[in-house]
Amino acid sequence: MAGDQLLVRRASSGDQIRNFATVSSSLLPTLGITIDDSYPRLKKYIIAPYDRRYRWWQVFLVVLVIYSAWASPFELAFEKVEFGPLLVIDLIIDAFFVIDIVVTFFVAYLDSSSYLLVDDHKKIATRYLTRPWFVMDVASTVPFQIIYRIVTGKSNGGSIFGFINLLRLWRLRRVSNLFSRLEKDIRFSYFWTRYLKLICVTLFAVHSAGCMYYWIAVHYKIKKQTWIGSQVADFEDRSIWLGYTYAMYWSITTLTTVGYGDLHAENNYEKLFNIFFMLFNIGLTSYLIGNMTNLIVHGATRTFIMRDTIHEVSRYSSKNRLPESIREQMMAHLQLKFKTVELQQDQVLADLPKAIRSSIAQHLFQRTVELAYLFRGVSHDFIIQLVSEMKAEYFPPKVEIILQNEIPTDFYIIVSGEVDVITYKNGTEKF
Repeated sequence: MAGDQLLVRRASSGDQIRNFATVSSSLLPTLGITIDDSYPRLKKYIIAPYDRRYRWWQVFLVVLVIYSAWASPFELAFEKVEFGPLLVIDLIIDAFFVIDIVVTFFVAYLDSSSYLLVDDHKKIATRYLTRPWFVMDVASTVPFQIIYRIVTGKSNGGSIFGFINLLRLWRLRRVSNLFSRLEKDIRFSYFWTRYLKLICVTLFAVHSAGCMYYWIAVHYKIKKQTWIGSQVADFEDRSIWLGYTYAMYWSITTLTTVGYGDLHAENNYEKLFNIFFMLFNIGLTSYLIGNMTNLIVHGATRTFIMRDTIHEVSRYSSKNRLPESIREQMMAHLQLKFKTVELQQDQVLADLPKAIRSSIAQHLFQRTVELAYLFRGVSHDFIIQLVSEMKAEYFPPKVEIILQNEIPTDFYIIVSGEVDVITYKNGTEKF
């Protein structure tokens, strides 16, 4: 291409790092622009959303969100801890999320129309302030109970602040986003990532339902006519962990549909809550069973295909009364095919560009072809063109590869193993 500009160039180490970060962040450049135009140098004090340090900050916040998801229902059910040691931890965690709100005003975002990173301070602030995220982030961070205590001088505001603290559950969207990224990240096992997500969903449902059920018992007028009051007369004066243990025991037995032997609803409020919770459990159980079944079946799909194929070949050979030797060759070939499918990966290679397939073929076959006596002294360009059309094949023992007098269509180079040339002379086989 003399006189033309070469559009494809080898990326430098900096470009490779940027490209890898871009792909993992789902930030792809649009057509018609170069990488440098798609990702200009950001303005001062602007953070790239795919920056490694910002990602680690998000992971740290997810750890705090997990604590908030446990503490919010727990503080609603057990008002004793509302102004106890957990209050200090809550304030510290809220301080980190206040910092995150401030940091968000300096994080560039991807424009949905142009697919370019926007690093203008005014646009970033306007976008964040006009979205419901800002209002919910602030509402889930403000320490209302401390403000109430300072303004009124009262130390207890009732259950109202317990319900306000449930606004912290808005932060759970960060956990959902994290699991979505991990499921797409090939560095992590999809099975275990999905399995961990299902466990987290189950534990959160059990914990939240148990705390809410305990809150109903605490605020019912006649304590003896509650699910826990009928078993523990002075449950409000007992330790917090005793009540929490009873609540978790009830929640797990309900979720697993084991049934009620000792703990059951005693009043209409508890019965009404049980109705809605068991209806919710129907959907949750279906979600869990469906996902686990999908994960297990997906992992065993290749084995099922192999067994079905072997069964069909066996039935075909039996129906047509094929000789035992041919039947054994068919079975051996199928078993070897499924064992070596991960080494060949024809479908994966077919989806790659021609230049990448050529580079792979050169890496795998060029040295072998150059060592073959038939191609010694052949030009380098011819060998490169030749290896681009080659592929590896595996044959089990005692399988006929080429038959005499048939029209040859393939050319084989033996890499590993041996072959016997069988000729017929005077009606006898000779090797």
